[in-house]
Amino acid sequence: MSTTSLRPAIDRATCTALDESDPLAPMRERFVLPDGVIYLDGNSLGVLPRHTAAHVQRVITEEWGTGLIRSWNDAGWFAKPRTVGDRIAPLIGADAGEVVLGDSTSASLFQATVAAVRLRPGRRVIVAERGNFPTDLYMLEAVQELLGGGTPLERRLISDDGPTLDDVLDEHVAVVVLTQVDYRTGRMHDMAEVTRKVHAAGALVVWDLCHSAGAVPIDLNGADADFAVGCTYKYLNGGPGSPSFIWAATRHHDAARPALTGWHGHARPFDFTVDYAPAPGIERFRVGTPQLLSVAGLEASLDIWDDVDMEAVREKSLRLTELFMSLVDTRLTPHWGIEPVTPRESVRRGSQVSLRHEDGYAVMQALIERGVIGDFRAPDLIRFGFTPLYTSYADVWDAVDVLEDVLRTEIWREPRFARRGTVT
Repeated sequence: MSTTSLRPAIDRATCTALDESDPLAPMRERFVLPDGVIYLDGNSLGVLPRHTAAHVQRVITEEWGTGLIRSWNDAGWFAKPRTVGDRIAPLIGADAGEVVLGDSTSASLFQATVAAVRLRPGRRVIVAERGNFPTDLYMLEAVQELLGGGTPLERRLISDDGPTLDDVLDEHVAVVVLTQVDYRTGRMHDMAEVTRKVHAAGALVVWDLCHSAGAVPIDLNGADADFAVGCTYKYLNGGPGSPSFIWAATRHHDAARPALTGWHGHARPFDFTVDYAPAPGIERFRVGTPQLLSVAGLEASLDIWDDVDMEAVREKSLRLTELFMSLVDTRLTPHWGIEPVTPRESVRRGSQVSLRHEDGYAVMQALIERGVIGDFRAPDLIRFGFTPLYTSYADVWDAVDVLEDVLRTEIWREPRFARRGTVT
């Protein structure tokens, strides 16, 4: 998409007209959106699908309340990590039998990274990006200790400012761990090109899809990737605490040795044998009992995703983010100097736009008080996530209206907006 396609004569009537012709507009009715709120934080927590409460209630009252222990078989509880994983697979370019639900994203990243490092014995370097979400880096420290054999594995950090991936790849690198879409800026990696470079060096790659799953089309198999993990509570709208997922390319299944060898990952879990024997395929990445009420929330959301064309989602995502940046350029940057740090090129942009402001936390709190919900990431970025299934073009116009007023009046300078909560 051209970065100038929405530039001429933008006003609210233009945005309303775009909404009227938007093929995804009817999807908005399938979500709960509170009156008076413009929600631009789906990159942190997706909104509630309308039928989630009823579905979870049915699982509670019927499957748990009436079925009781029988539901492990009759309702398919035991198989849920795999069957729900199969429903996620089309959204990330995976095949059936390649995706399984995990615990938190942190735990799933640990599982996948250990398996990847073990597939490259003798190599003692893990490469990661300095801008990876911090939990990824924390988990890698544990992997370094666990697999170092007394001397921690080496970690090399890359960044846009250098060193680059090309600078650090050599015959010592075992695994490269990268986030496809940067959580701070929304910058997106070329998955296929990066994977090609990593493989050329004889290493494997683990992708974090937390800010891309449900936001951009992903083709893990097309990119010849090795492992990936992601969360389901952001763009996939699975709800707070909904489970992560793990993907492993089929070619790695037989040799993969994940970090945690729990009984649900056993080949015959109900034989209750003393020794561990890995389950075939992706199920060896399972650990213990799935959080079934959280899984139920995710199932309800995936009912919506069954009806979604990811190419249509991507097209609208680019239009929404382009519109937002264009309005910021024309209405905010000339007067207050605030401007996007998110890439302008569509191929390098996820589904969010981040603006830099030295008092970004206070500005965001003032916006939230006015009903425009985004979030803040230290040290100075205010983030806006654009979820095409329920964000309208008029929402974008109105959000910029409110942001302009907050900056013009400098209401954000009031002391109450500087008081920080636990979560930003």
